[in-house]
Amino acid sequence: MKITDLRAVVPIEAESPQDWRGWFAQILVMIETEDGHRGYGMGGGGQAGTHVVNTALRNELIGADATAVEELWQRMYQSTLAYGRKGLALMAISGVDLALWDLRGRVQGKSITELLGGACGSPLPAYKTTGLDGIPLDLSEGFSAYKVGGMSRLDVRTDVDRIVAELGEAREKVGPDLRLMADAGMGWSDPEVVLELCERLAHLDLAWLEEPLPADDLQGYAWLRERSPIPISGGEHEYTAAAFAELMERGCHDIYQPDICWCGGLTQVVEIYQLAREHGVSVCLHRGSEPWSLPASAALDSEPLAESGRPWMEWVGGKPTIVDGFAHPTTAPGFDIAVEDIDSRFQT
Repeated sequence: MKITDLRAVVPIEAESPQDWRGWFAQILVMIETEDGHRGYGMGGGGQAGTHVVNTALRNELIGADATAVEELWQRMYQSTLAYGRKGLALMAISGVDLALWDLRGRVQGKSITELLGGACGSPLPAYKTTGLDGIPLDLSEGFSAYKVGGMSRLDVRTDVDRIVAELGEAREKVGPDLRLMADAGMGWSDPEVVLELCERLAHLDLAWLEEPLPADDLQGYAWLRERSPIPISGGEHEYTAAAFAELMERGCHDIYQPDICWCGGLTQVVEIYQLAREHGVSVCLHRGSEPWSLPASAALDSEPLAESGRPWMEWVGGKPTIVDGFAHPTTAPGFDIAVEDIDSRFQT
């Protein structure tokens, strides 16, 4: 089954944030074979990512056997080593890899969950990422957990009392029985100061503190994780299973959060789950309720918890639904994504 076409576009979305999340975080990849089968994936890198797909990766894959998904991942990675390894090039590879998996599922008539050996049909508990003011007082949406984002806007050195107060208010809103997390978005830099904050937050029983340090401060993460009374999570901005292997060997996090559309695609996420089992740590995929992530959580995670997705992604047809706090994976072949009128809806 030879690949005859591979291309990527940036979706036009009026509600996308006017920052890197809108400019670089999403591209749509389409792959087609000689017999007319198509697969769709989502990667990142914006126009730069589409350029990598439409030139280097296209040249590498046209004429190749589309069924050799894992081998093609290695070919893409090897061919981009000079300028890749992390960042935009891996975001581009992620989209192609996911399109290949989608194609594999559609051709075999199996959902991605089934391809990975999981059982279809069971809903997964989900959590909602929100700002403090976004946590509803009546908790009517039925989520079993909430994550307070935007902590990076506060300085951990000078705003520590405010951080403790805001997260204390969040705990009061959700009550003692629901899980509560906080996301610092790599906004702090001093592990010792962050440890002092964690000690002050210990009474709030946070399920985790996410990305309190820059992604490259592996020594700081290992030091903090060993001492913190709160579990430390991260990995959203890391790339490839090889890099996650180093994080795990150093003991950087309690919970690892790869983004399947950035870290190298499903091929790498499968390996990351294998590594996590070997190291006795947890995986909780970034944006885990989105269509490319949810099947992997359903098949590979013993205690899945799916993060709410990006509300502005209206261009994705067939997104999994979240009802009463539970995300429902598709049972249809592939990722079950519908992309219609591609030429008129997306930039070329």
